[in-house]
Amino acid sequence: MRKGNGLAVILIVIGILLLFGKLGHFFGWLISLLIPVLIIGLGVMAWRRGNRLVGGILAVIGGFMLLGKLSTVIFWVAVIGLILFGISMLSKPRNRP
Repeated sequence: MRKGNGLAVILIVIGILLLFGKLGHFFGWLISLLIPVLIIGLGVMAWRRGNRLVGGILAVIGGFMLLGKLSTVIFWVAVIGLILFGISMLSKPRNRP
């Protein structure tokens, strides 16, 4: 591969992933999770190469995108955690003086 072809390959891969995102509900959801992860990865690569401003911005943007995609999962984990914490409080004997 020639030296300047890296950006072209990245653009082709992103285009293919975006196209696959339109193909189905589960596959589309999976691809919609992959895009923010790729943006975070690009940010980490830029950070390691010394361009900390661009790397930090890309990582934050990818993190916010991923947080938006995973908000439902985070909600259910929090709800289950609250229920389990409440059950553990009820089952624990209280030591009152």
